[in-house]
Amino acid sequence: MHMSDALLSPVVGGAMLAVSAGAIGLAVKKTAQEETNNANSEARNVLAVKIPLMGVMGAFVFAGQMINFTIPGTGSSGHIGGGILLAAVLGAGPALITLAGVLLIQCLFFADGGLLAYGCNVFNMGVVSCMLAYTFIYKPITRRALTKATITTGSILAVLAGLQAGAFAVVLETTLSGVTELPFGVFVLLMQPIHLAIGLVEGIVTAAVLCYVHAARPELLEMSIQGNTSGIDGKKIPLTRILITLAVLTVITAAGLSIFASAYPDGLEWSIEKTAGTTELEREGGVYDAAAGVVEKTAFMPDYGFKKPEGVEAEGSPAETASAGIVGSIITLALACGAGLLIHAASARRRRAVPAS
Repeated sequence: MHMSDALLSPVVGGAMLAVSAGAIGLAVKKTAQEETNNANSEARNVLAVKIPLMGVMGAFVFAGQMINFTIPGTGSSGHIGGGILLAAVLGAGPALITLAGVLLIQCLFFADGGLLAYGCNVFNMGVVSCMLAYTFIYKPITRRALTKATITTGSILAVLAGLQAGAFAVVLETTLSGVTELPFGVFVLLMQPIHLAIGLVEGIVTAAVLCYVHAARPELLEMSIQGNTSGIDGKKIPLTRILITLAVLTVITAAGLSIFASAYPDGLEWSIEKTAGTTELEREGGVYDAAAGVVEKTAFMPDYGFKKPEGVEAEGSPAETASAGIVGSIITLALACGAGLLIHAASARRRRAVPAS
């Protein structure tokens, strides 16, 4: 559901960039505050526990988003968003920070999603799922008891709600942008049902991964639901098994399964084509050219393939797709871990600066 710049006016794109920047800032603040609140308890350094998970989970979601699965009978496809999966393991704040990093890497290095549309994509795929659907649907369902049944129910319902809200946000954003090729009534009647089907698949995948995590280290899911580490010694949570398993799954997904991704357009592209007759809406001049120019310079593997000489249009080979998956996953891991380390270091400095009472 990555929006392109052509779907937005500069005003709407700029406004949503501000909204998403504010949400990310709030996520950073809440993440740092969580660690500060636990600093003097038995469960100190909670963020230090989550840093490697932010990296590996972010890489896994990056790789997972490369796999478009076919929606039978529609001529469309979908891919996971990963917001609920990240939030259930990391908590809402670290999840949004991680997913924002995934989307930024996709935009700048792989030309997947527009730069002007970055704020919309973070809001539609990240804020809605990590901050809202997770908080108001998944957590209430799983708070009383973490079982396979509650995890599965919470995952599916939260993913469905998040995708429906995100899809509707896309429709609102294009309508407010005055994109006349996508009239509200027709566009919304196509976007909502197709993302309902996509959400069902993602919900099942999310539930499967979370059930594995719960079986291996239930403390992680409990820690995120409670919002703190009360009664859990964060330093002693063994993560090796989970980290290795997720790393292996990431490599398999990025280098292997991504090659077999569906060639059908994703739910957003499919809805645009059914509404406007083409997936390639064009907007030129001013902000659009400037944003496209930045991405053209930074994207070293556009469309997850090697750059071709100007005027040469050739589909990427399986080797290119696999290379893009591995490279993108590594960059995502480094960025997510780096963000976690910076927040952790800032929190530590703040605690040292506050005199002991």
